[in-house]
Amino acid sequence: MAATKTEGRGPSKGNIELFSPTYFAACGLGGIVKCRRQVAPKLYTSNLAAWRSIFANEGLRGVFFGWAPTLVGYSCQGAGKYGFYEVFKYYYGEKLFPNANKTVVYLGASASAEFLADIALCPFEAVKVRMQTTLPPYASSLREGWTKVTAKEGMAGLYKGLYPLWGRQIPYTMVKFATFETTVNQIYKTLGKPKESYNALQQTGVSFLGGYIAGIGCAVISHPADVMVSKLNADRQPGESGGQAMSRIYGNIGFRGLWNGLPVRIAMIGTLTAFQWLIYDSFKVSLGLPTTGGH
Repeated sequence: MAATKTEGRGPSKGNIELFSPTYFAACGLGGIVKCRRQVAPKLYTSNLAAWRSIFANEGLRGVFFGWAPTLVGYSCQGAGKYGFYEVFKYYYGEKLFPNANKTVVYLGASASAEFLADIALCPFEAVKVRMQTTLPPYASSLREGWTKVTAKEGMAGLYKGLYPLWGRQIPYTMVKFATFETTVNQIYKTLGKPKESYNALQQTGVSFLGGYIAGIGCAVISHPADVMVSKLNADRQPGESGGQAMSRIYGNIGFRGLWNGLPVRIAMIGTLTAFQWLIYDSFKVSLGLPTTGGH
């Protein structure tokens, strides 16, 4: 099932031609399928205490509060991230720089894809963070939060966290995709047989393992920016520039504060990334497409 290097479009896999518009759209569709402790580290003594407090005071609704902007925002981001990654990887690696180092291609393609995907994510991330980190809640729904932000600050209010979001997500995604592709390639080399010799279930198992390993690196490299994004959306003063806000926030929390909540983020992102690659590659397999990496 491995995709081979081709001139132009690749061979048909199932009913979908590799590297065709339908292929890239399918990859985008496949992509569709902690905050309070970062903003107020003294609010709870531990992660368990946080869960207990939220559930006791707000019930099950409190645990899942902010699900709407999360669902919509990360669906848009996921579609753009995975879909555009396949597009850029093909054009950078096959068309523009066919002799380039593969890792460089993975890094460039993932950075380009995330740059675009974050433009779609940023407004929903801004609403989500305000809903989840403001006590009492800033808004009770995505619509209410969106309306309140735009009425007071205009559309710019939804994008005031875009630069730190890029700072968090672009390195995160570069590590995620490059480490995943490299890890999967190494796993198949270690196994000693080509990818095509394994069935779909075995290949998606490799995707899961590679995804977990990649997720650990993602969590570490993106965590400081993740903390800053949450802080900016919750505590940026009117008229304050991004640089001024970040300097003030850093002065309050210090270098150590940028790493608040890292262990739980590693556990969360490692597992999340593993399942993301499992779901994404399972979706590709269901369409008769090859899994990612290993070729």
